[in-house]
Amino acid sequence: MSTKVPHYMIIGGGITGLSAAFYLKKQLEASGAPFRISVVEKSPKFGGKIHTLEREGFVIEKGPDSFLARKRPIIDLAYDLGLENELTGTNPKAKKTFIVRGRKLHPMPPGLVLGIPTQMTPFMKTGLISLGGKIRAAMDLILPKRNIAGDESLGHFLERRLGKEVLERIVEPLLAGIYAGDTYKLSLKSTFPQFRAMEQKHRSLILGMMASRKNVSEETAHLPAAIRSSVFVTFKRGLQTLVNGLVEALGTVDLRPEVGVAAVHQVDGEQAEVTFEDGHREIVDGLIVTTPTYQAAKILFELPAASQLAKIDYISVANVIMAFDRKDIPFELDASGFLVPKHEGYTITACTLTSAKWLHAAPEGKVLLRCYIGRAGEQAWPAWSDEELISKARHDINDLLGISAEPHFAEVTRLMQSMPQYPVDHLEKLVQFREELAALMPRVFVTGAGFHGVGLPDCIRQGKEAATQLADLVLHQMKQNAVAAAIG
Repeated sequence: MSTKVPHYMIIGGGITGLSAAFYLKKQLEASGAPFRISVVEKSPKFGGKIHTLEREGFVIEKGPDSFLARKRPIIDLAYDLGLENELTGTNPKAKKTFIVRGRKLHPMPPGLVLGIPTQMTPFMKTGLISLGGKIRAAMDLILPKRNIAGDESLGHFLERRLGKEVLERIVEPLLAGIYAGDTYKLSLKSTFPQFRAMEQKHRSLILGMMASRKNVSEETAHLPAAIRSSVFVTFKRGLQTLVNGLVEALGTVDLRPEVGVAAVHQVDGEQAEVTFEDGHREIVDGLIVTTPTYQAAKILFELPAASQLAKIDYISVANVIMAFDRKDIPFELDASGFLVPKHEGYTITACTLTSAKWLHAAPEGKVLLRCYIGRAGEQAWPAWSDEELISKARHDINDLLGISAEPHFAEVTRLMQSMPQYPVDHLEKLVQFREELAALMPRVFVTGAGFHGVGLPDCIRQGKEAATQLADLVLHQMKQNAVAAAIG
């Protein structure tokens, strides 16, 4: 190893990369080992898709707007950064959610968890599903479990358990906000492995989900009391609070925006060489790559298994955020929003009544709405202008909500190639990739949303895991070197 202060680099300054840098710094500081850490990011800003805009008293999320409260990694990070008092939950008076059917909004029946019914009476009364569809879903209670151990698509699994109608009219619209994908191409084991576990343990997906609801209080026990009853959580001044907290906590870490990486080469068993887009090179003692998989594949082109990363598809999505005066909204703001199934003939895939869901999002007397556009099979929109996107979103909310007023302002965000699509057997292919990576580039770790989870908590968890793996490796090598030196 180099006699200089060891230099570790993170490529990618999104939430995965910043979390990796934070936890690597924390673990190396605790060990007392000397170190230098750099984070290089090709774009001008850190934080990846997180982008909170404050405009005219509105708090606007142009990227992700929240996270699941039960997922601990992001809550633990908030505590680590001293930000736990900045957490806030959803408005308890706006719990209703609607789904479009036949150009009308139908309330989502109580008891649905990820589209799976856990209360049968409300489900049997809903107008979202036909009588035949309800009977088919109820057959889940008597159908045998599947005993084949291999992976299958999420869509085939849900159709097999609940029927096609429930899948298309309830589950797919709900999951569109997470993956925006074709459920018949998404891996069950990579997206919702708990569904398979429920089937194996309880035979029935509905019975398994009912049983899991009994543990909800245990899942939220770690939360501050003020947000313990909220399914979704964010920060009072937006998710940028988390990014700013991480950047501040990184302190002396070398943060380099607008720096692109062209390639990574293995030098020896303990070092790698990073070639930058401007041509200069640096030798590092450890590396964590957190870019999207299609970029990681280019950077690691010398690694044969990296070609598997290039095969992971990404979906592009957009959102149109519009601000209105309260007087122009012709209904009570007692719901969080609505979902739009594929075959309803609308451009938008969902709409969040943002200022009803999050009370901090708009000033008094104003309303903020966020419309979502784009999913698998609906990728023509990138060719449209911002004006066209706004016009189409306005048409849809006029038709569905009766909002005809001109918005006070509108913000369009295009998130190109932002939603990774985990194919069937995704996990098995990742095992092959990581085995080759460990053998040929032992000081290089690759992780991020394209691997084991797309949500903010999943990205934070993966960043921390990569940091721990690198820290453990280098500290173990330091101890071995010290022992060898003492013996010699």
